[in-house]
Amino acid sequence: MQRIKTGLTWAAIFVASVFAVALLGVPVAHALATHDPSFWLIPVMGVTIGTPMITFSDIAKRLGPDDKIAKIVELLNQSNEILDDAIVVESNMPAGHRVTVRTGLPAVVFRLANQGVPPSKSTTAQFDEQCCRIEGWSEIDEMETDLVTDLAAFRLSESAPFFESMNQTMATALFYGNVGLTPEQFTGLAVRYSSTTAGNGQNILKAPSGSGGDNTSIWLVNWHPQTVFLTYPKGTTAGLQHNDLGLGVITATAGVAGSRLRGYRDQYVWRVGLVVQDWRSVVRIANVDTSDLIADTAGATVKLIEYMSRSIDRIQGPRGKLVFYTNRTVKSILRIQALNKSAAALAVQPALNQFGEDRAGGELTFLGIPVRTVDALLPTEALIT
Repeated sequence: MQRIKTGLTWAAIFVASVFAVALLGVPVAHALATHDPSFWLIPVMGVTIGTPMITFSDIAKRLGPDDKIAKIVELLNQSNEILDDAIVVESNMPAGHRVTVRTGLPAVVFRLANQGVPPSKSTTAQFDEQCCRIEGWSEIDEMETDLVTDLAAFRLSESAPFFESMNQTMATALFYGNVGLTPEQFTGLAVRYSSTTAGNGQNILKAPSGSGGDNTSIWLVNWHPQTVFLTYPKGTTAGLQHNDLGLGVITATAGVAGSRLRGYRDQYVWRVGLVVQDWRSVVRIANVDTSDLIADTAGATVKLIEYMSRSIDRIQGPRGKLVFYTNRTVKSILRIQALNKSAAALAVQPALNQFGEDRAGGELTFLGIPVRTVDALLPTEALIT
């Protein structure tokens, strides 16, 4: 029965395809003879289902031998653990967060008898941190979902990569977002901590071995509601939201202008911004030369432990959640150094994952501070001079 059902399913696809071809004149004979995958991106009733939408070919690639949704191996997933650590605070404005900082202290004097004291005052300044909106849409033609035996499982298989894509986009923006180049983003940490001559330049430690364009950074962040945090617009909802809009009418973006079709729609929205209220709560160890690091697992030249130790003393302000962030290449070398060192500065400790299970390999810490993996951290950063 299963073979008969599968045969009927693909027969329906073939008949629908030939019917459309007969109407629109697509060379079906050539497509069938050459097994051209683009054949399945055919015009259907005057509407071309382009690549932004699920196609018959996409459905075929997701079905297993039992005609059910196959287990998809997510080769494109990354590990960006900074998203697990960041604390979130509702902003004090609809479109961003206004920060007020102390910029000057009042003057005080040693007073003699019969002498007055001049009045003085402190000074403050304000700046606004921008919130942005990360958004994605999924649209699937009803004609194609009719061929799927488990509609819920199929739609879930398409939601998972949207969540991953938004997480990767967010993690990249946390470090490399640049309002000056892309006004719709917020400003990331790498742009804020990019010059040693700026006011926050003392919190940039330059590894002396850095050269060329194969550099990366290690970050130490002190997460706290008064130092560094993520924010979302006042009156909205925090976190990534999935809006299942169900079955509705979709206006085709290709083919005959103004064409309509019925399909399933999903919207993915994340309203978020980054607030660095106290720049002293972030330290960047820049110019970590990736090639030199790989060749120096003993830490004789690229002295990561020395710089990580120095970075801790640069942190000021209310003490919150301290975390180091590196890409997996740097973290691997740190783990090797932890095994090579007799001192206990670096340690591998038992750890649990989000499901309460033992995490393979444990958790790497430096002087008790977790060292997290962030695949979004590039190994090709420009040298900071």
